[in-house]
Amino acid sequence: MKIITKYLLKKYLKYFFIILIALEIFFVGFDYLQKYTYLPNSANLQLLYILYNAFFILTITLPLSLLFGWVITITVMIKDNNIISFYSLGISKKDILLPIILLAFMISSILVLLQTTSLAYSAEIKKKILDNKYFINEKSNILLKYNDNFVFFKKLFPLEKKAIGIRIFTIKDNILVQTIIAKKAYYQNNRWYIIDAKILKNPKKIFWEESKLEISYEDFLYTLEGFKPEIINNVYKAKVEYSIPDAIYTILLFNKQELNTNKIEAILYSKIMIPFFVLPILVLIFLYSNISNRFFHAGKFISLWVFASLFVWGIFFLLQKLAIGNVLNAKLSLVLPIIILFFVSYYIYKKRIN
Repeated sequence: MKIITKYLLKKYLKYFFIILIALEIFFVGFDYLQKYTYLPNSANLQLLYILYNAFFILTITLPLSLLFGWVITITVMIKDNNIISFYSLGISKKDILLPIILLAFMISSILVLLQTTSLAYSAEIKKKILDNKYFINEKSNILLKYNDNFVFFKKLFPLEKKAIGIRIFTIKDNILVQTIIAKKAYYQNNRWYIIDAKILKNPKKIFWEESKLEISYEDFLYTLEGFKPEIINNVYKAKVEYSIPDAIYTILLFNKQELNTNKIEAILYSKIMIPFFVLPILVLIFLYSNISNRFFHAGKFISLWVFASLFVWGIFFLLQKLAIGNVLNAKLSLVLPIIILFFVSYYIYKKRIN
């Protein structure tokens, strides 16, 4: 049994890596040749562009390579009558499928783990290199709501975790009660520290008397607890990317502020669930293959499952874009179809295995 499993995994990994490397070289090379004239002259920046672009493309090519590699592996084994030989030795369909499914699950899990790192922002970084803005780290005129406060940053520097030109307006019962003005603020210990703050407390009207405007000064104070610079930076982007930890953190934070999190949930589900759509497809590819070389049409089989794989991937890609655009609910458009696909695959497996 161990020999058969080792043989299967070795053959599958061989075709998986051949297809993966071929697709990566083709797409990365084609993109590089297409964008070469727009890239900076720096060799280091060009290398960074290629590396980040390679990972960005890997999120597409890796799941497809897992499927295409399995299609080629089955085709070769049927042509060589390996599958019939396995059955004659008492090897079941489950024994053939299980090692492949576990390996595909492990590889997909590695891709998901990489999405918890800075590589999750590869699309954004490669665009900055292409636009010659890799070393420019600045956002201007940002206004956001935090609890009862409206916070304005004239300039935000996400990497340095600092801001310039801060205005904080505190509103209660639709009345402006306090304004904080400061030149600088720094993000430390999970909160924003405001330096040399000027505090203006608006007059309060008590019965027939009205108090005066109060002005005070503070060396430092803190606000926006838990509002990371990266999250503030992403709020105003039309096309935004999140790593998995940042997406979870932002969803929890936005829920407290009663803000819409559908877009961020869609990004999160696309990173942690869509890579695993390959698992039920791998099962279906094997179940609908013909074990006999005599009745097996390799061209038809390969064409059918390559098209089917691309079609399913295209459906999930479309649903992902619609969910990120707030056209569809993230859970209904991404989570539910994945669950349905797994149930359909399991039902067909149980039906054909017996």
